[in-house]
Amino acid sequence: METIAPYRSDRRSTVVQILPEREECLEAFKWLAQEVQQAKGEALIMRVEQFEGLSDQDLIERFREVRREEYAEINTQAIELEKALKTMAEPDAPLEMLRDRTHIHENLEKLYKQHAEISRIDFFDCPEGTQVMAHLNQIAQAVSPSDSRVEIASTTLEQYWDKQWVTRPRPHVDRLACIWLIRRFINSNAVIRYAKEAAPNEVAFDMDTGEFRHQGNLCTFEVMVKSFGLDNSGLQVLGQIVHEIDLRDGLYVQPQTLGVDALLRGWLLANFPDEALEAHGIALFEGLYAALVQDAAKASTSSRRRSPRK
Repeated sequence: METIAPYRSDRRSTVVQILPEREECLEAFKWLAQEVQQAKGEALIMRVEQFEGLSDQDLIERFREVRREEYAEINTQAIELEKALKTMAEPDAPLEMLRDRTHIHENLEKLYKQHAEISRIDFFDCPEGTQVMAHLNQIAQAVSPSDSRVEIASTTLEQYWDKQWVTRPRPHVDRLACIWLIRRFINSNAVIRYAKEAAPNEVAFDMDTGEFRHQGNLCTFEVMVKSFGLDNSGLQVLGQIVHEIDLRDGLYVQPQTLGVDALLRGWLLANFPDEALEAHGIALFEGLYAALVQDAAKASTSSRRRSPRK
């Protein structure tokens, strides 16, 4: 493993910082070197192939150990939130504690943000990161459990392979996610039209009438996922992100939500035409889904490693 190490000197101290040789790390070091030089210091960026007495695995473990401690701190706070939730569930819980559920939700959102900040510099995928994320998701579900009373009729992907689709113009989060779902899992070349009314041969989605629209507390994307039986971890989390941006009911907390929401609003403010919104939306949700699937796979691997052998 190659690393990049800048040397910084302000005539009073010398600091050596080490990161993996990656494009984003090199760019960060260049900015750091520029700041040091502007402060009348000296900075040198070097590529180092090996440190005497340290193997690549030793260095990786040192990186992970720092992240492990940071994740542990988040998990400690998560455990405290969990205890508060259990106290609320007790029959004799005081009224003021029941009103504190909003406060727990806010604290949980802060923990998600902290986790996202740590993950950004978790270069070697510390296993504790996925474990803590799974823990936060469990708490989020306990804070705002989903409504299981909504019954969604099942169907198959094959029944819709050659269908033409229609939805309202100016597609936003729910419709864009549905469009991605159609092109990703049903037909990559599906015809999708934007109009206020559906023609007799078209399948309407996220409109006032049609086969796929909001049901109960579920947005259209969630309805389609359930209807087609596409029930994997990546789509579940993606559905929670879409749900919160579309309905804003505080039911789910995911670290990606704020960024996705800001990006989608920016496209509308920039007045992108429908075709551009569709193209950008498909790219956004494809990349987000790939990342969520990877996160789920890491969490599953970490869980298997922790399971006792029989």
